[in-house]
Amino acid sequence: MTSDDTCGFQGLVESAGEDCPGTTHGIRMADPYAPETTGPTTAAHDFRVGLPDARLFPYDAWRPLIARELRPSAAGAVGYGDPAGHAGLRAALARHIGLSRGVRTGPDDVLVTTGTQQALDLIGRVLLEPGDRVAVEEPGYPPARLAFLAQGAEVTGIPVDAEGLLVDAIPPGTRAVYVTPAHQFPLGMAMSLRRRTALLRWARQHGAAVIEDDYDSEFRFGGRPVETLQSLDRDGHVIYVGSFSKVMLPSLRVGFLVAPAPLRTALRTAKYTADWHTAVPTQAALARFVDDGLLARHIRRMQHTYATRRQAITRALTDHFADLAELVPSAAGLHVTTFTQAHLAEPDALANRALRARASGVAVHTLAEVAANRSARPGLVFGYGSISAPDIEPGLHRVLGPPQDC
Repeated sequence: MTSDDTCGFQGLVESAGEDCPGTTHGIRMADPYAPETTGPTTAAHDFRVGLPDARLFPYDAWRPLIARELRPSAAGAVGYGDPAGHAGLRAALARHIGLSRGVRTGPDDVLVTTGTQQALDLIGRVLLEPGDRVAVEEPGYPPARLAFLAQGAEVTGIPVDAEGLLVDAIPPGTRAVYVTPAHQFPLGMAMSLRRRTALLRWARQHGAAVIEDDYDSEFRFGGRPVETLQSLDRDGHVIYVGSFSKVMLPSLRVGFLVAPAPLRTALRTAKYTADWHTAVPTQAALARFVDDGLLARHIRRMQHTYATRRQAITRALTDHFADLAELVPSAAGLHVTTFTQAHLAEPDALANRALRARASGVAVHTLAEVAANRSARPGLVFGYGSISAPDIEPGLHRVLGPPQDC
């Protein structure tokens, strides 16, 4: 292996930047997505990002559904499935997101994927040629960047403000734009209607695609639900992406995308090439889970649970740590972000504080660790999907309190 080969691998995992020609500056595989930080933890206070509370999943309701699909008589127990997905699940998904998110779709528009990451990979295979430019939010979701880099794309970070992505900053020649408009990752703001309209206008004028990741919009805690870009799009430029990782379990590995009609055949072919189909028994069980109202019931239950945790975390941050952590306004999702202040505004001091907190039994990440650009403004991201409400304030004291609190 040559030094150039080594440099190429390093560019994908370490932000090789200027040292390695052809790599994208500031891109690295962030620790929060490594196996040891997304699986079981021994931390007493688990503030990790993007994890739902697996303890509250309705296993008793799910178990008979999946068992039924594993019987020899079940339609999906033998043979291969449709690359586009189980027909019953596609129909159930079309109804579900139509009612809950206003997405204008039918079963033929839906393609079932093995999680969001595969959806992004398939979109990249169909839309992108090596060297095409993809614009992403900055700060933004690192695995999305990596998916587009793997397709040979040139990935450009676009700043965000209180209204979301700065549309005027998208460079000429951009082929696609990836956004999280309902709950910007990782900062948390919703894209304003003015900015969403501007983005759709830009896509229409430039013949570009908009990839809308609606990753945890089911959980909203104030204000009106944010209309999806897909529901506002009248010209067929938006590809809508969703998953069940936040509302059910990440380990199920079921996601989906809704694509304009001209892309359906190509995406189905790409899915067939990638892995033929997502596990049919899981799809069939999930279709019944949705149709029987069990998903809606689970979401309502978790909405109440997460609202209680969100209130606990925002109240504690506001009442006890306002001088150290400025809470970024948001009204949805399973995490909140803070910009750190005073002595914690120094990146080294913040990194040391995070290390100290982890040593004291707190799983927490800095903003730089969950953003693709290591120069992100200093901050901390607190997930509340996996932590019980009584553990929140003591955990925050271990992170932000003086050393004797640890």
